[in-house]
Amino acid sequence: MKWLYTFAAIAFFAKILLFPGSLPALASESAVALILEDSGGVNTVSGIVFRNRLYDTLFEVIVFTIAIMGVRFLMANEQPAQTITQFTDAPSVVLARLGATVTALIGIELAIRGHLSPGGGFAAGIAGGTAVGLIAITSSTAKMEDKYQQWHAATWEKVSVLLFIAIALLSLSGLELPQGNPGDLFSGGWIPILNSLVAIKVALGSWAAVLIFVRYRGLL
Repeated sequence: MKWLYTFAAIAFFAKILLFPGSLPALASESAVALILEDSGGVNTVSGIVFRNRLYDTLFEVIVFTIAIMGVRFLMANEQPAQTITQFTDAPSVVLARLGATVTALIGIELAIRGHLSPGGGFAAGIAGGTAVGLIAITSSTAKMEDKYQQWHAATWEKVSVLLFIAIALLSLSGLELPQGNPGDLFSGGWIPILNSLVAIKVALGSWAAVLIFVRYRGLL
């Protein structure tokens, strides 16, 4: 079969070289300007993610939720790690917790202003998950699990997913909030709310995944 794969590869590259794809004719107004006008924000990426391809984003959130459920299912039959070693020296603890504070603040800023500047819900959630990981390497697992239960993180994660799905369906059905003035904090319609919900979901889901992996596999 190798000759067939080789022939297919040669034919594919020949097609690229001999028949280059042509760009569709665009209107006089640029696509970027149209997206910004449609979304009411100034971040084109947020406009695409939460309006032009909101249907895809909706299923990305669902896939992430299923992934976290899969982690719980994967580890359900494993025995917890006997020894979990964290960093205990003062410089490492200070640097890790300082880094966690900075990344958490960056995550909040990315979620709130994701429709105005580079960033957004997924980037904000990753920043939040990074903060959780930095805390995990310097704190006891029992303490982190107590905080997870105390703050009802699992419940808030589920609520954020349900709210995101509900608002996404409202947006897809044509119901929109006022877009406001582009560049203002309260602009972009649903986009700032969707950004914040995605950030909460990703950060809390990352927290759950980190707790599970540390509990059963130790610090990776």
